Amino acid sequence: MTLRRAAFLEHVQERGEYGTTQEAERAARVVLALLGAHLVGEVRAQLAARLPEDFALILLNPLQSAEPLSAERFVRATAAWIEGATEQTATWDVSAVLSTVADTAGDDLLEQILLQLPAGYDLLFGRPRPI
Repeated sequence: MTLRRAAFLEHVQERGEYGTTQEAERAARVVLALLGAHLVGEVRAQLAARLPEDFALILLNPLQSAEPLSAERFVRATAAWIEGATEQTATWDVSAVLSTVADTAGDDLLEQILLQLPAGYDLLFGRPRPI
């Protein structure tokens, strides 16, 4: 399990161009906590099963959200939870984590995930849909 966790964080760190693993982990924890509030049922459980255990627990015990956030509001919420973040840096954080999640999930599960999310998340996952 440790290798899986290390590999996951390595991808996030590389994509986010973070100087440390701790920065990558901070971004992953916040983004996954927010994402978990937007996914339900079997889709959330399937994604959790593909994540390292500690990140799976974060996804399964998410931050609370009264309503689904648009992609823009998701980025703003991420900025609010990461100390010193701006919307620009939060966009970078979200993309680094969610593109790693997309690779981990695979195409079929990612399609199911995107069906549960408001329009625009495909770009955050680094998988733009054709118009």
